Amino acid sequence: MIQGVVNSRCEATLPVVIGNTGGHKQVIDAVIDTGFNGFLTLPSIMISDLSLPWSASDIGSLGDGSEALFDLYAATIIWDGQYHEIDVAESETEPLIGMALLYGYRLQIDVTEGGIVRIEALQSP
Repeated sequence: MIQGVVNSRCEATLPVVIGNTGGHKQVIDAVIDTGFNGFLTLPSIMISDLSLPWSASDIGSLGDGSEALFDLYAATIIWDGQYHEIDVAESETEPLIGMALLYGYRLQIDVTEGGIVRIEALQSP
């Protein structure tokens, strides 16, 4: 189980350990964004600090229906106690967790300031 907290802006947040292939790691607090279908976004300063390697560019849809070009970087995260290789989209906003990272998990949020955010793996049939 992964656990986080609802912040003062009523955002569901989770701590995430992210790093590069060289072993440099950092703990970040990321906001869950169910409208984002990728794995994770990070601002350019964090991508630079972590020395994440560029892997590709991709077009993504924004909340207003427009499209934008995003640079993607390769990263390693610890998710539910396991290391995973993911794509990180560069975006000059706070770090966001998308639905690709949540796929196969149950999300529960106690929606009140300081409320608990729980992520649990779904049981395989």
